[in-house]
Amino acid sequence: MAHLLNLESVTVAFAARTVLDGVSLGLDDGARVGVVGRNGDGKSTLLRVLAGHQAPHAGRVTHTRGLRVGVLDQSDGTADASGTVRSAVVGDAPEHAYASDPAVRAVLTGLLGDVEAAVPGGFEAPLTELSGGQRRRVALAAVLVADHDVVVLDEPTNHLDVEGVAWLAEHLRSRWPTGRGGLVVVTHDRWFLDAVCDRTWEVHRGSVEASEGGYAAYVLARAERARVEAFTEARRANLLRKELAWLRRGPPARTSKPRFRIDAAEALVAAEPPPRDSVALVSTASARLGKDVLDVEGVSFAVGAGDARRVLLDDVTWRLGPGDRYGVVGVNGSGKTTLLGLLAGSLTPDSGRVRRGSTVRTAVLSQSLRELDEVRGLRVLEAVQSSAVVDGREVSASQLVERLGFGAERAWTPVSELSGGERRRLQLARLMVTEPNVLLLDEPTNDLDTDTLAALEDLLDSFAGTLVVVSHDRYLLERVCDRQVAMLGDGAVRDLPGGVEEYLRLRSAPLASAEVAAPATTSADATGVSAAEQRAARKDLARLERMLSRLAEREQRLHESMAAAASDHERVLALDAELRAVHSEREGVEEQWLAAADLTG
Repeated sequence: MAHLLNLESVTVAFAARTVLDGVSLGLDDGARVGVVGRNGDGKSTLLRVLAGHQAPHAGRVTHTRGLRVGVLDQSDGTADASGTVRSAVVGDAPEHAYASDPAVRAVLTGLLGDVEAAVPGGFEAPLTELSGGQRRRVALAAVLVADHDVVVLDEPTNHLDVEGVAWLAEHLRSRWPTGRGGLVVVTHDRWFLDAVCDRTWEVHRGSVEASEGGYAAYVLARAERARVEAFTEARRANLLRKELAWLRRGPPARTSKPRFRIDAAEALVAAEPPPRDSVALVSTASARLGKDVLDVEGVSFAVGAGDARRVLLDDVTWRLGPGDRYGVVGVNGSGKTTLLGLLAGSLTPDSGRVRRGSTVRTAVLSQSLRELDEVRGLRVLEAVQSSAVVDGREVSASQLVERLGFGAERAWTPVSELSGGERRRLQLARLMVTEPNVLLLDEPTNDLDTDTLAALEDLLDSFAGTLVVVSHDRYLLERVCDRQVAMLGDGAVRDLPGGVEEYLRLRSAPLASAEVAAPATTSADATGVSAAEQRAARKDLARLERMLSRLAEREQRLHESMAAAASDHERVLALDAELRAVHSEREGVEEQWLAAADLTG
């Protein structure tokens, strides 16, 4: 296998800190490498050195002759905004040259379809008319349309929604023939790492540890290394065990295992308990919240006026009970943040109502960090002050901030000097000390590295309350939430029994595309039924989706009971008969759901 580039005893130091210390590694033809590590440990520096954009202070970097390397830096798309979208992506190439290339068209559609449709001037629009996130996607598109032997990407999933991440993963999987090309990518999106990468480099303490496989394999290798070396950081090892417990569920994108000691790795995963005790959490949540938590009843909400009016929620009914853990996915602009505002009570619906239980205490983690402005003159510990209850135990402020990655030194850092990821962690710590029983999180993974994400998930595992998470991070949604709902831009909140995979199927279907493209106020005309009939059908859909969810839970319980009673023949026969009855009932409900779905268009 040909080597594309190599690092030999490379050292890079800044001031008194050595970021890379005598690192030697190589990238082979056909390799797909994910780079992980804590923020500030040198991931971006490693990428710049690999690409030849930064010279090492010691050692050397070699590329094969004529190697073409494409690079997406973290600053790409956020600084220089001169020129047009077209010039930034394809340069001076005439339209017939790039429009006739299916590979280029696929990139333009996959990354810039909304820019073409929503920005005046479309592909000829000046970059100054685009948002920072849109310019970032333009920069990514410019890298992907070029013919590179090696692509080096620093946080390419930033500003991509769930669909965009799935598209990028598929593009990178099929970009080169098997065994050809090279990819090195830094990202905190762990689903993406598993879906795309066949090996992982962990940057820490000046070194780079290599392991085979994607994120799942990296977690296994790291846990194995912790055991062999009698790893002393007990809390960190505990987080790894929780990651392993999640891997035990084995979603398709996480089934890759390292080649070393496959049997031992599988035994390691199988031996771990579930990451959280759902029964205990629901029981505790019920005691804290009572029966009623949040009931969204016939709520409608619109923004804008006249021709610019957009209906975000149209006669939505959704009930949240004690201990429910929901993930919310949806297209940009569909109203996910608005939905959280209505649940929190910071927004008032145009019609309908949001009914809250008398014991509900809501806390909201917003996308903005403005909540920290009032404590920017304090140090981290001073900004938290109070204790919190975690895992059923009272945890002091110092223990809480340590759990979220603030060591002894960083705990006394002024808030004004914290990085974006650190500010996000502090924001969450300040919420937890208020002891809420309903937690609403809006894009909580922004600016967080994989280790901090594991710490966040560990904290949420012990949250005994109702949880609603809006996120583009597919791994987080599947990891901490029991169910998902979708907002497709048609004014509805749709249950997703099949999780994120079902959402992607809905979005890729022609029906979903038509729903998103058509204004919500004209959907009745498009289907030939009245608005009243559509509203009734949507209510039926919500009711039927709840029934399907309950039936699925009954099926699961029956399967568990049959497994437990395997030696009792009569009991198994009785349970099997009950299971067949549930299957029959579910088929009937599914037929009703399809009929109602046809009416909603």
